[in-house]
Amino acid sequence: MSSQNPPLSAGNNLDPWYYNYAERTAGLAASEVRALFAVASRPEVVSLAGGMPAVSALPQELVIDSMNRVMREQGSVALQYGSGQGVPALREQILDVMAMEGIRASADDVVVTTGSQHALELVTKLFIDPGDVVLAEGPSYVTAIVIFRSFQAETHHVAMDEHGMIPESLRENIARLKAAGKKIKFLYTIPSFQNPAGVTLSWERRLEILAIAKENGILVLEDNPYGLLHFDAPPPPALRSVEQDGVIYLGTFSKTLAPGFRVGWALAPHAIREKLILANEAAVLSPSSFSQLVISEYLDTIDWRAQVDRFRGVYRERKDAMIGALTEYLPNLKWTDPDGGFYVWLTLPPYLDSKQMLPRAVKELVAYTPGTAFYADGGGRNNIRLSFCYPTPEAIRVGIRRLQNVINGEIDLLETFSATGPLETVRDRNFSAPPPNLD
Repeated sequence: MSSQNPPLSAGNNLDPWYYNYAERTAGLAASEVRALFAVASRPEVVSLAGGMPAVSALPQELVIDSMNRVMREQGSVALQYGSGQGVPALREQILDVMAMEGIRASADDVVVTTGSQHALELVTKLFIDPGDVVLAEGPSYVTAIVIFRSFQAETHHVAMDEHGMIPESLRENIARLKAAGKKIKFLYTIPSFQNPAGVTLSWERRLEILAIAKENGILVLEDNPYGLLHFDAPPPPALRSVEQDGVIYLGTFSKTLAPGFRVGWALAPHAIREKLILANEAAVLSPSSFSQLVISEYLDTIDWRAQVDRFRGVYRERKDAMIGALTEYLPNLKWTDPDGGFYVWLTLPPYLDSKQMLPRAVKELVAYTPGTAFYADGGGRNNIRLSFCYPTPEAIRVGIRRLQNVINGEIDLLETFSATGPLETVRDRNFSAPPPNLD
């Protein structure tokens, strides 16, 4: 933003307060995922774009009963302000949730937040000064990139393959950035059923990456919304189960219960926890007492582990439907085959641009998220994130069939107008992602 304050009538900008905004607002922009919601919500469109949980698989009577009991027995507390750290009973129950991934901790080090994304924003606010560096997998969670940018951080991507983040790429990035005099504040990672790639960091690499971070004095921010949503074997134990002092762990009930409650948490080393509580209080005063008490009641009275198993079955069926449809309709493309979570990462021929192709997809009544949304540096142009979490298996098949029409139509168009002769088509060539990463 300009440091000058011209008259409100100056220029042609439609926002009369444009020159009054803080510089950091330049980093605020609607993500490509958010921009798709208006289109994807149309009933005739099959949305393979947003990562919306299948809340229809949650019996409503279970939640209604919990709400009723909270209001009857704790109504005056539920409707009042609460602690900036969160309801003590819920923080104790969160320990049981994290124990399923090998984490042993104290409830004193848990800070409840308004969703785990809020925790991510608080951590970024605590650590990032303009020009600082965040290391993140490439590709990475779209809103994390937006948050880092809004605090004027530089996001540098670490390459991935089918086993997750590549340790050697992490070492190379650290060495390059240090040689350039850059200050690396933390490493952001989604190690289990990663968003958007769907891959899981292997146990051996988890240990190696923790060792690299410790050797270089880099804090690790472990974001784990999908860790309990495995299809067969669970993922390796969480990074936080191995390293306590160098890892902040982020969790949420949005994927294993419902996102509408907006309840997540951070498990942080003691000194960081204290600052997180202060930042939480400064931002929201206190997370919703009502939402916390309803979730606490749910966890106390319902077999929530069985409900998580039910979600696993739903997502497994939908993932299988997507992989089956891709195999049938787009057999010569490459994609990841996740062992849990919500997402498949599709690689197109290198001459296709998924973002430019999106209007054609909308016309064909299918929505997806272009790969460029998941890179801070413009990468991912020939990638697509496909979400199998929300549509039914039947809708997924329809959506992939429509996507086939979109891709083939785009290839035919390029062949027609190519100045260098016909392009190799998807039907004639087996395209694979360039090793070793997922670009």
